Amino acid sequence: MTEAIPPGTRFARLPSPFTFKRGGSLSGAVLAYETWGRLAPSGDNAILILPGLSPNAHAAANEGNPEPGWWEAMLGPGKPIDTNRWFVVCVNPLGSCKGSTGAASVNPATGRPYRLDFPDLSVEDGARAAREVLRELGIERLACVIGNSMGGMGALAFLLLHPGLARTHIQVSGAPQALPFSIAIRSLQREAIRLDPNWNQGQYDDHAYPENGMRIARKLGVVTYRSAIEWDGRFGRVRLDSECREDDPFGLEFEVERYLEGHARRFVRTFDPNCYLYLSRSMDWFDAAEYGGGDVMKALASIRLERALSIGVHTDILFPLQQQEQVADGLRAGGADSRFLALESPQGHDAFLVDIGRFGPAIGGFLAEL
Repeated sequence: MTEAIPPGTRFARLPSPFTFKRGGSLSGAVLAYETWGRLAPSGDNAILILPGLSPNAHAAANEGNPEPGWWEAMLGPGKPIDTNRWFVVCVNPLGSCKGSTGAASVNPATGRPYRLDFPDLSVEDGARAAREVLRELGIERLACVIGNSMGGMGALAFLLLHPGLARTHIQVSGAPQALPFSIAIRSLQREAIRLDPNWNQGQYDDHAYPENGMRIARKLGVVTYRSAIEWDGRFGRVRLDSECREDDPFGLEFEVERYLEGHARRFVRTFDPNCYLYLSRSMDWFDAAEYGGGDVMKALASIRLERALSIGVHTDILFPLQQQEQVADGLRAGGADSRFLALESPQGHDAFLVDIGRFGPAIGGFLAEL
């Protein structure tokens, strides 16, 4: 597929060459971003948002793009992240297909997409790229860096690589390292894509596209993004009407199956499979312990912040609650006024996107005290 870049996206040029942690480099690379609010003359009101794997930089409506964004209820005038006060920057992750340079982008050296010639991507590479956006905007220090899901990993990498660049931090359903369950799920997702004959070692096109592999990968992901409690309450054991069933004797039979199928089909052509592989693997590789001599807590304690908030939900199986508590404890050991908040939500990992009634007051309250 081609890249899917929202209207109003802005681009920061990365140093050329931009070297990667695991080797290789890019020339002429960019990081996509959007902004909201105004930077104060003192420059002390900037917030950086690092999102999860699949979002673009369009977190909310703005002058460049009036369409609602993926965190619309959280960000804007009078909302928890109040753009009447804060100057907010949201980036699209390096390696994505939503504006930042990734495997679907054209390699200027060949005139063709990078595909598997893209360098091995790490979370740290994305954190270093985000720093370049701040340079371009003239931001010398952040009031807060907020990281969601994969972006929570990115935020920790950002804080470890750029000491003193942020005064505070909000960790939202993130983690300091990938746990075995999460690695296993993402491994299966990548395998589903790679086993699709149309993947063709990354050499697919819109006519011969690994649609089935992407469908299965997305279904696996969606199952882990929510919780068993929500699946039960939302779908139960409701069966499809006979006219909605397929002729295949092993085809869709339950309402929950139809939901997953519909969700997957809407996703498969909106996200590049190779980009998905690179970003997914970068999460498995990330381990904050590398910055603490093999000790996660030592690494977290090396981060110097004034304040921090780490939030998660009890029903999150992908980034379990104990990982957010670990972040809070580690940052507290480093001297931060670090709080941990465990929210009761049936929505699982995706609660921070859909349960704004719980997450909004927590994030808004923290920022209001700054």
